[in-house]
Amino acid sequence: MQATAIISIFAAIILLSLLFAPRRASVASFFGGQSEAGQAPSLWTLVLSQVTTWIFARSLMNAAILGFYYGIAGTLAYAAYYGSFLTGGYIVDRMRAQGAGSVQSWLSERFGTTGTSAYNIVIALRLLSEVFANLLVVGLIFSAALPDVANIGTIAILTVGVLALAYSAWGGLSAALRTDVVQMSLFLVVFGAAFVALVLRPEFNFAAVMTAPGASGPHNGWVLLLVAALQVFSYPVHDPVMMDRGFLTDRATTRKSFFHAFWLSTLCILAFGFFGIQASLEGAAYEGQLIGTWATMLPGWVFTLLIVSLLVSALSTLDSALSSAARLVVEELRLAPRSLAGGRIAMVVFALAGGALTLWGNQTLFDAVAVSGTASMFLTPVLVVGLLTGRDVPLWSYMVSFAAAFTGAITYMFRDNPVFSALLYEGHKYEQLLQICVIVLAIGFAAVALGSRRVDARVGG
Repeated sequence: MQATAIISIFAAIILLSLLFAPRRASVASFFGGQSEAGQAPSLWTLVLSQVTTWIFARSLMNAAILGFYYGIAGTLAYAAYYGSFLTGGYIVDRMRAQGAGSVQSWLSERFGTTGTSAYNIVIALRLLSEVFANLLVVGLIFSAALPDVANIGTIAILTVGVLALAYSAWGGLSAALRTDVVQMSLFLVVFGAAFVALVLRPEFNFAAVMTAPGASGPHNGWVLLLVAALQVFSYPVHDPVMMDRGFLTDRATTRKSFFHAFWLSTLCILAFGFFGIQASLEGAAYEGQLIGTWATMLPGWVFTLLIVSLLVSALSTLDSALSSAARLVVEELRLAPRSLAGGRIAMVVFALAGGALTLWGNQTLFDAVAVSGTASMFLTPVLVVGLLTGRDVPLWSYMVSFAAAFTGAITYMFRDNPVFSALLYEGHKYEQLLQICVIVLAIGFAAVALGSRRVDARVGG
C-alpha cells in the first residue's frame, strides 16, 4: 500500500512538472532562464529554485544520517554548508561589481584559459556527482519501498533519469526554473506535514533532540562542523547551479534571493536532520540509509510523505544539474554549438555518465560532498586575496593552490589505500578530512601570499 501511494504521488508530481515546463524554448531561455516574454526570473522564482536545488535528496539524507550518528552536532555541521548562500551571494555581488558576467569570466580576465580550465574541471566533476548522487538516492528509495521487485532500484533510476532529462532537454534553464517553483511548493507542503507529524509524536522531545549525542557520540560531528567552516567560503563557487542563478537578474534582486534561500534551506535541513536524530533517540537500528529505519518507526502516511519529499528534491536537482551542464559545455567549454541541439546533447551525455556512476557501488553519500568540497578549496585563497583585497594573484600561485586542493580531494577519496593512508592521521575519516583541509589551505595561502602584489603597483610598473 505504501509503495503504491509513493509511486502514485511521485508520478503525479512528474506529470505536473511536465505540464508546467515551457512549451517552447529559445536559445536565450534555454541557457539564460528568461521567460517566453524575455523577462528575467522574479525574486521568489530564484529563491525557490535556489532552495530546491540545494536541499536535494543527497543533502536531506546526509543531514538525517549525520543526525543519527552524531546527534545535533552532525546536523548542525551539515547545516553549516548552507552558509554558502551568504558567502556565495557576497562573492557573486563582488564579481558583478567588477563587471563579471560569470565566475568563468572573472577567472578568465585574471588567469586566462588555464585558470578557467582548472575551474571547469572541478565544476564538471561537481555536476556529475549531482546527477550520480540523486539518481542513487532514487534507487535506494525504491529498493527499500519495493524489496520484492527484482532490479527495482535500477528500473527507478532509469525511469526517473529519462523523465527528468525529457523536460529538462525541452526547455533548459527556463524549464528548470519553472518546475523548481512547482516542485519546491509541493515539497514544502509534503515535508511540512511529515515534520508536524514528527514533532507531535509522544516520543518527540525538542530539548532531547537539541542535546542528542547521536548513536556514535557528537565528537566527529563537531569535527565536521570545523571542516564545513573551512570549506564554506569556496564551496558555493564550485556549484554551477548556484552560481548560474547569481547572474540571471539585477544585483538587488539577486542579493535578496541568496539571503532568503539561506534561511529557508537551513530550516529545511535542520528539520530533516531531526528525523535522523529522533531515530537515534528511539534506539532504532540503522537500515538502508535510514529509509528502512523510518519504515519501522514512523506511521505509514508519514513515511510516505517523507519518501515523496526525497524523490521531489532528487527530481528538482536533476533538472537543474542538467541545465547547468548544458551551459558549461556550450557556453564555457564551447564543445558544442550554442543551439538547442548542442545543449540537449550535453544534457544526454551528463545524464548517461551520472547514471553509469550509480553502478560503481559507492553508496557513501557524504563522500561526494567531501571530495568536491575539498577540490573547491583552491578558490579560497584566490578569492580572499584577489577578489576581496584587490591584489593581483599570478597564475602560478593559482595553479599551486589548485594542485594542492585536487591532491587533497584524491587523498580523501582513496584514504584507505596504503599509499595515502600513510600520509594521514590515524583517526576517523572526518578527522582525516580536517587534516587535509588545513594543509590545502596552508599551501594555497602560502602560494598566493608569495606571489600576490597590489594591482596598482603592477599597473604602475
